[in-house]
Amino acid sequence: MATAYDIIKRPIITEQSMSETENRKYTFEVDRNSNKIEIAKAVEEIFGVKVEKVTTLNMDGKKKRLGAQPQGRRPHWKKAVVKLTEDSKTIEFFEGMV
Repeated sequence: MATAYDIIKRPIITEQSMSETENRKYTFEVDRNSNKIEIAKAVEEIFGVKVEKVTTLNMDGKKKRLGAQPQGRRPHWKKAVVKLTEDSKTIEFFEGMV
């Protein structure tokens, strides 16, 4: 069985994701084989918060080439947007980034 740290790979720090932290939504890159229930439990375990809703997106890897070499691809990955309940505390990891 995968641990919580195997499911949640890294936070996604972009301008759009940082603006969503005001609405208690946090964005993470997650394991491609994990489902919404596993993601919610992993976030609750790691950060000690209550999750209201999880939305997932399968992101296609971008096409890349280097000079005359044949075209390749970056790996596909999965993104999860986690919404916290109103009575839950915020995730301190994102506090100084806004």
